[in-house]
Amino acid sequence: MADTQDLAGKVVLVTGASRGIGYASAREAARRGAHVVAVARTVGGLEELDDEIQDLGSSATLVPLDLRDGDAIDRLGAAIFERWGALDGLIANAGMLGTLSPLPHVAPEEFEKVMAVNVTANYRLLRSTDLLLRQADAGRAVFVSSSSAKSARPYWGLYAASKAAVDAMVKAYAGELEQTSVRANVFYPGAVRTAMRAKAMPGENPDTLPQPREIAGALVDMVSPNLTQNGQIYDVAQKGFVAL
Repeated sequence: MADTQDLAGKVVLVTGASRGIGYASAREAARRGAHVVAVARTVGGLEELDDEIQDLGSSATLVPLDLRDGDAIDRLGAAIFERWGALDGLIANAGMLGTLSPLPHVAPEEFEKVMAVNVTANYRLLRSTDLLLRQADAGRAVFVSSSSAKSARPYWGLYAASKAAVDAMVKAYAGELEQTSVRANVFYPGAVRTAMRAKAMPGENPDTLPQPREIAGALVDMVSPNLTQNGQIYDVAQKGFVAL
């Protein structure tokens, strides 16, 4: 975990910040000097995060928001522009697993909900923050995805399809950024001790898995101005970057 203040004076937006990987990465960004814009549906989790960030001597702006509300995402982008004029980092972490099921058995409303959270919300975030990232000296965006995008195992079709869509969007967007100072990448956290992992693998011993805080440093590195990679995946399991 980087012992730096590489994010001092930076503004970093984190989605899904009330628990798990989002919570840990928001805390880590604050530890490294960032003002964190913390987005989640759960107010209690955001308030707990705010207390921890204040204890670190940093600050946060709490945004209780359902990412399926695209208009609210647009308003968030406008509010960031009015207050800071730019956004230095976007950690698009929020996501949902959905039902692990044979694809023909997935209910249409379940399919639409997972795609809304995992795909459409990330598109709306990208759309809302693109100009803000371009206004920063070194705008950085990272989207938390999964190796399921490539493995597409049986019964994981819905989740895998949603993450494959995220990967494809980021790959295209990164190509559009080549002549700018903005960089966009994908992060594969691997198996981590989170509520989502427990739902996916109920028989797994959680004590065998790393805590979110153990991978948070690598994720927050993805919004550091020192990062030069663009259009790549940082795969925790492989301890390095691989092609999208």
